[in-house]
Amino acid sequence: MKALGILGTSSNAGKTWVATAFCAWLHREGVRVAPFKAQNMSNNAGALVAGGEMARAQIVQAEAAGITPEVAMNPILLKPSGAQGAQVVVMGQAEDHQSGRDYYESFDRHWQTVAGALDGWCERCDVLVMEGAGSPVELNLMDRDLVNLRPIRHLDGRWVLVGDIDRGGIYAQLVGTWALLSEADRARGLGAIVNRFRGDISLFPNPTEWLAPHAPGFDVLGTLPYRADLQPEEEDGLREEDADRGSGETIAWVRLPHAANLTDCQPWWDDRGVRTRWTDDPAVLATACAIVLPGSKNTLADLRWLRATGLSEAITAAARAGRPVIGVCGGYQLLGQRLIDATGVAGEAGDEAGLGLLPHVTEFQAQKIVRPVEAVCDGERWQAYEIHMGRSTVPTDLIPAEPLHEVTDQDGVVRPEGSRQGLVWGTYLHGWFESPAVRRRVAREAGIIDYEAASGLWSERRQKVYHAMADHLVAHVDLDPIRRYLEI
Repeated sequence: MKALGILGTSSNAGKTWVATAFCAWLHREGVRVAPFKAQNMSNNAGALVAGGEMARAQIVQAEAAGITPEVAMNPILLKPSGAQGAQVVVMGQAEDHQSGRDYYESFDRHWQTVAGALDGWCERCDVLVMEGAGSPVELNLMDRDLVNLRPIRHLDGRWVLVGDIDRGGIYAQLVGTWALLSEADRARGLGAIVNRFRGDISLFPNPTEWLAPHAPGFDVLGTLPYRADLQPEEEDGLREEDADRGSGETIAWVRLPHAANLTDCQPWWDDRGVRTRWTDDPAVLATACAIVLPGSKNTLADLRWLRATGLSEAITAAARAGRPVIGVCGGYQLLGQRLIDATGVAGEAGDEAGLGLLPHVTEFQAQKIVRPVEAVCDGERWQAYEIHMGRSTVPTDLIPAEPLHEVTDQDGVVRPEGSRQGLVWGTYLHGWFESPAVRRRVAREAGIIDYEAASGLWSERRQKVYHAMADHLVAHVDLDPIRRYLEI
């Protein structure tokens, strides 16, 4: 097996995109390829058919590679929850919340988990595409960095460095990273990719010539023009350019401080006649034709924030006015009568009244529910998933709301899911908006007259994006050094 590391000059340099494109290209070349990220810090996670959860970024990369996602692709996932640190997920199973100090004290144990996962791939694929995190040369972290150079050394692999020209200072990014690498680590480098170029690419000629005097032997393999239509999913959160997408009537997405699984918004982006806008402004909610409360990694903290900012009043006013208000996972919990987390297993502890728009009460428990399901709505079936520590039930003295739809669990059991009371809807399903039928229903209830949903499920449309990403990589990057190393 060959190991190809995709390192970056910084966080958000585009490592995830480049790694996904490499997975798609190698899969198309007939190579048995798998993605890997030793440690990921992200609240965008997905449930797996074989059990457990891992970062959405590696799920997307597995799709691009044409294989079934599994937890060995992302052995450690850190899910930030605010002052409590992050929930640590090891091989798909949630452990407790840890501070950064406590986590680093367990470094040796975590590295053994990572090394075991790496070794497990050696007979299962031809190429392991290993995404790094942040920068590989953070001097104060290099002795305890298990996600960048250490996995490459462990497998005697090679690396490609991704720099983000959109930030400015591209040569400083590349030269600075090169200068801080050891000679042994430099010898593993195959070159650099300049990412996210905007404008006339002829204005950026011969970058290797400019780089050569400062980093001899370190070549720029190519420059990737930015393509807004080729962005399948983001790892770290919401890009500013995605905070306001489309044109037409506005569906407002509440920008919770601890928002999770922001990718639930993406299926709307190819639709016509609708604008998706992430906001923390009550005035925007007051004029939106519908409001969505997304998932949360710290639901009680976000509930307190909604009240402190006046957003809670804007949400309840919209519901009273008959505009759709939709909660997904943590957002669904917020819409209920009460949230109870006695010991803070899901973030901040507390027992507080919710927004009171749906009749359920949510209690948080130590054991997390992580399961893929098949959703059914308006005659359409598609794959979705649940990840939550809260259990929402309706007290006996309250009248239950109607179920929102049905789901089929992996064991074949069909059950009602979610709830609706008028135009206030709630569901635990991430991926609920991937169905065009669901989005058409929301648009119809929101009164969006000129709305037109993109054809096909979002999961099917992503496959076309992966192919186009591979084409983009081939068109703009000299892949010969990589082919020689991979022997393809």
